Amino acid sequence: MNKTVVVGMSGGVDSTVAAYLLKERGYNVIGVTMEMWRDEPEICEDGLEAREICKQLGIPHHIMYFKNEFEECVVDHFIDEYLHGRTPNPCVMCNRKIKWEALMEKAKEFGAEYVATGHYARVVQLPNGRYTVYASESKAKDQTYVLCQLTQEQLAHTLMPIGDYEKPRIREIAASLGLEVANKKDSQDVCFIDDDYHSFLKERLGDNLPPEGNFVLKDGTVVGRHKGITNYTIGQRKGLNIALGKPVFVNKIDVEKNEVVLGDNEDVFSNTLVANQWNMISEETLDEEKIYSGKIRYSHKGTKCKVKKISDTEYQVNFLEPVRAVTPGQTVVLYDGDYVVAGGTIVG
Repeated sequence: MNKTVVVGMSGGVDSTVAAYLLKERGYNVIGVTMEMWRDEPEICEDGLEAREICKQLGIPHHIMYFKNEFEECVVDHFIDEYLHGRTPNPCVMCNRKIKWEALMEKAKEFGAEYVATGHYARVVQLPNGRYTVYASESKAKDQTYVLCQLTQEQLAHTLMPIGDYEKPRIREIAASLGLEVANKKDSQDVCFIDDDYHSFLKERLGDNLPPEGNFVLKDGTVVGRHKGITNYTIGQRKGLNIALGKPVFVNKIDVEKNEVVLGDNEDVFSNTLVANQWNMISEETLDEEKIYSGKIRYSHKGTKCKVKKISDTEYQVNFLEPVRAVTPGQTVVLYDGDYVVAGGTIVG
């Protein structure tokens, strides 16, 4: 059995302990830091920290450069989604296309059978033979949601050793090894946004940013001016800078009319959504008679739902209770207990 594994090393405590645990289990561990923003031979601070950590762990370390792939698959997609009035989920796209797909191709150069990361999740093979992502022992840190687009081939060659631990225990392990990273803060969700996404889009798009337009009510009544559709997302209340004598929320973003539709809080709730780009994980097809738990964003705890196939590429998800702020561009993930069943992209 080939027990060589490439571990994505970010310089953080989670990937560090993941590498350590795999080495302790007898794997031939190779640390790899993925450079997303720099051209060879530049190395970011995280890469330098990862290199030092690998020395301490006694494993080799390599830098791999994915700038072109990251720009094309993640950053360009992120920008395009906002231009079309949607709110993207770059971490889901990055995990499938970069952290797994591209990394697995590079891993072949080392003859590695597996890739591993410091995600709080577990990979299990079900009785039906399919691989799925299973909830982490640390419910508060669980990251199964952002892993919903991983393919069967990717999951079959993936190891996630820290999914069996609570976060405090991971820090304890790092501290016991004398590693300074034990107290390092967790990284932010969107790695390429230093300030805020508005500034990032302005820097990238310049004069091509969508122009100002009208705030309107559901009946079309104009009630003010917005600063451009890329500044808003469904359910948003803060930052609207409009006084209507009561709280109002973004209900819809109409790209064609360049309008942002406002309404009451109850208008933001919905019982249904439609999603495409489905990736089936624990099941080959979705069961229209089964009750799943659906999450419409990372922080959503999940709401019971049923599905209905409405085309070759789309399912309608019907929630048994209303959910707040169904947002086009975001990901809906279906669960069967602690297992990920499938994930799709919300279109409406």
